[in-house]
Amino acid sequence: MKVDAIREYCLDFPEAKENLQWGDELCFKVGGKIFVMLGLDNPRLCFKCTPEAFAELIEREDVRTAPYVGRYKWVMLDRLDAVGWDELQELIRTSYEMVAAKAIGKAKAIGKKIRKKTKSLAKRKHPGKMRRV
Repeated sequence: MKVDAIREYCLDFPEAKENLQWGDELCFKVGGKIFVMLGLDNPRLCFKCTPEAFAELIEREDVRTAPYVGRYKWVMLDRLDAVGWDELQELIRTSYEMVAAKAIGKAKAIGKKIRKKTKSLAKRKHPGKMRRV
């Protein structure tokens, strides 16, 4: 597998963006949240997975619990070809879907708070005496 193929696949998802972070880590994000990290200097790949997939994957050679985020069911592939391309695409898609669902849920919750606060400010009788928020 090539870095370019993984990059192209990740950027095909709706609202997916890339950002180079922490030196050589190319991070793919949705809603500001990372769903895949791709090491460029030393090719390796990290992504979030379901608890079932996590348990199965960490039993394989060249797959391990990802540093710092492993407790959230993230795995690291020490080699880009540690799993087949078809399986990797499915794993990346699942990671994207889980992260996107959470990012959208948080965005909705934040939007609700903002709307609620805006409505309460609009109900005040003396708009000139509003306190800062």
